[in-house]
Formats: sequence, structure tokens, C-alpha cells
Amino acid sequence: MPQVIEWQNAGPDDIVWRYPNEDITWGAQLIVHEYEMAVFFRDGKAYDVFNAGRHTLTTLNLPLLTSLLTRLAGFGGQKPFKANVIFISTKVFAGKYGARAQTTELAPLQVFGQFWFKIENASLFVNEVIGGQKAYTTEDVNNYLRGFLNEKIIDELSHYDLVTVFTRLDETSVIVKNSVMDYFKRLGIEITDMRFEGIDTTPEYRERLFWLKTGKTAPEEVLRMETMKSAAESLGKSGGGGAALGAGMVLIPQIMTPTGPAQAPAAALVICPKCSSRIPATSKFCPECGTHLIPPAAGAINCPKCSKSIPANSKFCPECGATLSST
Repeated sequence: MPQVIEWQNAGPDDIVWRYPNEDITWGAQLIVHEYEMAVFFRDGKAYDVFNAGRHTLTTLNLPLLTSLLTRLAGFGGQKPFKANVIFISTKVFAGKYGARAQTTELAPLQVFGQFWFKIENASLFVNEVIGGQKAYTTEDVNNYLRGFLNEKIIDELSHYDLVTVFTRLDETSVIVKNSVMDYFKRLGIEITDMRFEGIDTTPEYRERLFWLKTGKTAPEEVLRMETMKSAAESLGKSGGGGAALGAGMVLIPQIMTPTGPAQAPAAALVICPKCSSRIPATSKFCPECGTHLIPPAAGAINCPKCSKSIPANSKFCPECGATLSST
């Protein structure tokens, strides 16, 4: 009676199964059910692949393996040969992932969710996962895929800042998914869908995120103040009290001063004698009414009531008696 090679009683969550007997006889009956593929595997490499159907094993339908066996000493067409038969389910499977990642500013992240996948290229999958990782069982495959996915998610999220991850999660998840899909294709696996179901950070960064999202404080100001706080606390622990804080102010002046372009000093203003608009003191004509302006003498200002040139330190106008503001 010919040898029968068949995956019997496959469960709904079973991804892979290895036929337990490595001794294969010529003329054996290989039965591959619907949504399955069978791969002949030997010496760490995938050879011939069979789709659904009943197959009688001959040198004709095992050309790759036959070529290998022909090169081996003592090969005879009627003798049993050694090979592993790996059955692969081609159904769509669901898996879970969960990882700890970091953003560009080293904010800790906790992410978890689900992904759906199927084996698209059985030969590549057997070479890269079954052979490369020695994952011969469904549990081994799931553990490897979950670890692989977590690693890629951690790597991708490290390119984004905290606000982007939380406020543009849909866009970020699509980018991560597309990147992960490319990686999985190299394993012969198609990611059919992937979802972020939860994402969180520590209480410290949640508070920071609140300020960044509400727009009450500029992101760079929040980061600057927290850096200053951390630096001061560190100095306080090492030097103690106010002296340490004072030292901190000297050591990190660039933290105390907001970054960005230098602010130009405010221009001096005068009052137009005709329309009373506040205009730059260097103006020759009023930009509001076009009145020709006579510049005051050095150390003098124009009276806001009668427009006469008077000493800058005057409290009352000597011409009309108007009270002058101290500012």
C-alpha cells in the first residue's frame, strides 16, 4: 500500500505542520487540501511546492529535489529519500502585537493592536521562517511574527515625535503599516490589515502632551522648561539647595533663554500732530494722514496736544500747559 502524506485534523488557527516521517517513498500519495500548500524541504532549503490536490510523487513532479538527489552518491529512483514535507495553510490569520517604543524626544510609548496576515509565497516563507528561524510549529511561527512585527513598529515609531504619534495616529499607523508590509513581503507573508488598538505614554509625558496639544505653550518652550527643571533637580541633588540652582542658571543660560531669532528692540514712537496716530520717530511723513513731520531737536519730544518741540524730561508743556505722561 503506498505511503500517504496528508495533514489531517488541521485546526482553524494552525498555520504550519510538519509531516513527522522524513523517509519518503517514490509513488507516495501526497494529499493537499484546499487552502493548503505542501513544500518539500531539505538541508535548510525549500524545493518543490504542491498546491491543493492528490499527487503521486515521481521524479517528474519533484524536479528540484530530484536534481539534488541525482547529485548525491548512491541515489536510486526506487529507494526512499529523506526530506521534510511542510504543510502551509493559506488562510488569513489574526495575530496580536504589543511593544514598548520611544519617540524622537525619547518619550516612552506603549502600543498594542492586531494584525491579519496570510502566507503568500510558501517557498520563501519556508526558507526564511521555517528554515531560517527553525519555526516548525504554529506557536513558533506566531512568536516569531509577533516579535518581528514589534521590532519593526519600535523602529518606525522612533522616527516620530510625541505630538505626531498621538494627534495624527491614523496617518502614522498607515505609514507604519506600509513599512511593515514591505518587510513581511521579504518573508513571503502578506499583511492584509493592521490596527493600533491602544497607545499610551507615562504620566509625565501625558502632562507634557496636554500642553503641547492645547497650544497653551509652544512645544519648544515646554521642552526647554522641562530640560531646565531636570537640570536644576540634578544640580540640587549633587550640590544642594539654592546654591545649586544658582549654579544651574550659570551653567545652562541657553536653556533659560528661548531659542530662535534674536528679537529686535522696539522702535521709538511719536504722536502725529494732526491725527494723533502713534508712528515711528524716524518717519518724515505720517503714514496715516500724510502730514509732514518736523523731527524734534536732540533730547526733545513733540507735545501730544500742541505738537511743539519741548524738552524730553518735561512734566508739563511750556507752550500749552498740557500734562505729559511719564511714559
